[in-house]
Amino acid sequence: MKSIQWLILAILVWGLAFGGGYAVSAHTGTEPGYFGAVEAAGYGGAAEEKIEGLTDEVQDYYKSLQE
Repeated sequence: MKSIQWLILAILVWGLAFGGGYAVSAHTGTEPGYFGAVEAAGYGGAAEEKIEGLTDEVQDYYKSLQE
């Protein structure tokens, strides 16, 4: 009987934690595709020569980091 109570408690805690995390993540402000953008320093950097929205100085800085 005690193991069933622990199992129910564990499932309940897991469900509340998952629901709370899911609710918080909806309000973080991070837009879909943010980590795929090159200027975000995230994943999926493209091999483009010119990146829209960045000045030439910043692009030269990024190129110097690759060398």
